[in-house]
Amino acid sequence: MIDGDVVVIGGGYAGVRLAKRLDATARVTLVDRKEVFFHRISSLRAGVRKEWSATPFIPYDRLLRHGQLVVGKVVRIDTAERRVVLANGTRLPYDVVVIATGADYPEPARFAGTTTEEAMKSLAEHQQKIAFAEHVLVVGGGPSGVELSAEIRLARPDARVTLAHSGPALLGSTGSKRAGRKAREWLEAHEVEVRLDSFMAPGNDFGTYRDARGDVLTADLSFWATGTTPNTLWLRLGGHGDLLTPSGHVKVDRSLRAEGHLDVFAVGDVNDATELKITPAALAQADLAAWNIRAHLNSSGKHRKEPRFYRPIHRTPLIVPFGPADGVTMLPVPGGETAVLGSRTSAVAKAKTLMTPYMRRQLGYTAA
Repeated sequence: MIDGDVVVIGGGYAGVRLAKRLDATARVTLVDRKEVFFHRISSLRAGVRKEWSATPFIPYDRLLRHGQLVVGKVVRIDTAERRVVLANGTRLPYDVVVIATGADYPEPARFAGTTTEEAMKSLAEHQQKIAFAEHVLVVGGGPSGVELSAEIRLARPDARVTLAHSGPALLGSTGSKRAGRKAREWLEAHEVEVRLDSFMAPGNDFGTYRDARGDVLTADLSFWATGTTPNTLWLRLGGHGDLLTPSGHVKVDRSLRAEGHLDVFAVGDVNDATELKITPAALAQADLAAWNIRAHLNSSGKHRKEPRFYRPIHRTPLIVPFGPADGVTMLPVPGGETAVLGSRTSAVAKAKTLMTPYMRRQLGYTAA
C-alpha cells in the first residue's frame, strides 16, 4: 500500500538507501543535482588511474520501481506549504522531506559539475597532472590522505610523493596507534616521505608550501585531504539557518528528525547525530529513518508504531586501502580494543573492488 509523498533531497549513500527502503510503501521522489550516483569510495583511485575513470558513476534509473528521480537544484524547503522548491521553479509537495545532501569532499573525491561528462573530465585532468608531476604533496594523514598517497605512489613509482600531517601519528582519528604505524611503515617502505607534526599552508610563491616551523616545501601538485564540509549552505540561504549547528550540520533529535519539525528528517554526513562520518553510519541512519518515516505516515491508524531512536556509532570496522592489494583493517572487539588486520582481509573486503559491486547491486545493476 502506497501512503504519503516523501521527497528525499540528495542521492548519495544515505539518500539512495532511504529512497529504496521506502519505494514500496510511499510515493518517493529522489532529487539530486547529479544525473548519476557518484560512488565516492572509488573516486580517489579514479582520480589517479585512467582505467577506473568510469567506475564511480552508476545510473539511478534502476533504483526505484515506483518512485521518480528529479535532476535539479533544491533552493528551499517551504515548511509552511510543505513544498520543496527547485531552482527552476518546480515545487514538489511532501508529507515527509528528508535532507540527505551529504558533505563536500576535497578533490579528487568530488563530483565536479553536474553531468557525468564534466565529472569524468575533472578526473581525467587529475590523472594527467599526476602522470607528469615530479613531486606530489598530499596534506592530511587521515584515511583519505593515506589512501590517496598510496594510490599515487603505486601509479607513479618514479615521482616524489610527500604526505604531510599536522598530528603526531597517521590515522589518529581512528584511535588505533597500531593502524597508524602500519600505514606509516607501508608508505615509507614505498618511499613516500611522511612528515608528522607538519601543519601545511600555501607559501608566498606558486608551488611552495610552508609548515608551522617556517620550513618551505616545493611541489608541482598538491591535494588537501583535510576534512569535509556539510552541504547545507542552501538551507542557510533558503532561510533555514535555525536548523543548523555552528559547523553547518543539521540538528536532529534521536529519531533523526530536524529539531522542531515532525515531518523533516536528516540522514548521513549532513546531520549532527554522530562525528563518525563514514558510509556504514550513513546506511544505518537511512534504515532507522525509513522505519520512523513509515511510522509517521501511518501514525493515525490503530496500529501506530513508536519511533526508534538512533544510537551514534562510535566504533565500527574501518578499512584503509593501500592500493588494490594491500591495506589496514581496524575491527572493534569486545572490551574496547581494536584488532588490526592486514593485506589479505583489507584486499578482499574493500581494497580490490572498493565496494563497487555492492553499490551497483544497491542501484539495481549487476556487480560487474
